[in-house]
Amino acid sequence: MADKKAYLLNTAQDYIFIVLGLACYAFGFTAFILPEKIVIGGVAGMASLLYYQWGIPVAWGNYGINIILLLMAAKIVGMTFVKRTVFGTTVLSFLIFLFQELFSNVTIVTGQPFMSVVIGALLCGFGIGLTFVHNGSSGGTDIIAAMVSKHSNVTIGRMILYVDFLIISSSYLLFHSIDKIVYGVVFVMILSFVTDLVINSNRQAVQFMIFSDKWEEIADAIIRDAHRGCTILNGTGWYTKNNVTILMVMCRKIESVTIFRIVKSIDKHAFVTQSKVNGVYGRGFDHVKVKMKDISNDVRHVHPQTYYDAEGNATTKSQQA
Repeated sequence: MADKKAYLLNTAQDYIFIVLGLACYAFGFTAFILPEKIVIGGVAGMASLLYYQWGIPVAWGNYGINIILLLMAAKIVGMTFVKRTVFGTTVLSFLIFLFQELFSNVTIVTGQPFMSVVIGALLCGFGIGLTFVHNGSSGGTDIIAAMVSKHSNVTIGRMILYVDFLIISSSYLLFHSIDKIVYGVVFVMILSFVTDLVINSNRQAVQFMIFSDKWEEIADAIIRDAHRGCTILNGTGWYTKNNVTILMVMCRKIESVTIFRIVKSIDKHAFVTQSKVNGVYGRGFDHVKVKMKDISNDVRHVHPQTYYDAEGNATTKSQQA
């Protein structure tokens, strides 16, 4: 019962942050990018082209194209991702429609398209990153990026960069303006950088080494309240020559405050070290993504070589080249 309650609470928290991330993206897109008629790439960029050319509302174009992509990706990314993406796509399309109406006659930055691009990219990148951190998606090329990132070493932000560059370049057919393409490329580069920055900052892991006489209480509290495992290490304090028990805990950087609070509430005099680690892979953390080499087709050339024993008898052994 407690596990189910915690699951529902975490799920609700994820959806709240997904909505906040999508709202940030929609605001940056409609308030700073659309007024400058800049194609930013992705489904939003394709929907923008439809809007600039034929007046089709961006929200409708965004929603329709996203549904098509989602049907293609359903079997690859899993139903949980699909459900949250349907939710994210619906919310994002609604927010774009709402914000476009609000900012249709309002210009926040006047006569400075580059400044609009920078501000819009920062807001959109932060929004996408926040959405991905909480297992959601804003749809569009995020779906393609998620599929590729799931099976390769390419980061989500970089994959978005590759796909969006192609879409931005196609805007030349409509506007015949190199400036529009340059602004679009700048937008995507800033967006991809901010997206990776937000995602990686939340995935960064740290290692705790906790020295305390109340290590059992601390370990139980960490497992119960922080939902992280503990490893018990036995050591000897060389100054006192006493045996000590050490708790080793791996967690996300954003969970560090929780660990410190648990330790301080139980033992104010505990000795605690915190160190940054380059990566943690396995259960509860990131998955190892490496390309395995297929050695089944490797050809081994074996050359016979003749040896003679003390009596002059010839024998043959195999030596790998």
